[in-house]
Amino acid sequence: MRVRIEDTCTGCGVCVDTCPDVFEMGMDTAQVTADDVPPEFEDAVQQADDECPVEAIIIE
Repeated sequence: MRVRIEDTCTGCGVCVDTCPDVFEMGMDTAQVTADDVPPEFEDAVQQADDECPVEAIIIE
């Protein structure tokens, strides 16, 4: 699984709170820290995607 964050991110931090092993806060927005999401974090990444208020997380 690969994941990215679009420019629509508002930096609310929901993804970082949900899966800090894959997401971190940058200056103003969240960033992805893993090129490929390890299988053990896939459910948490999916949850972060589901809970993102601006639908900025894209799972590929």
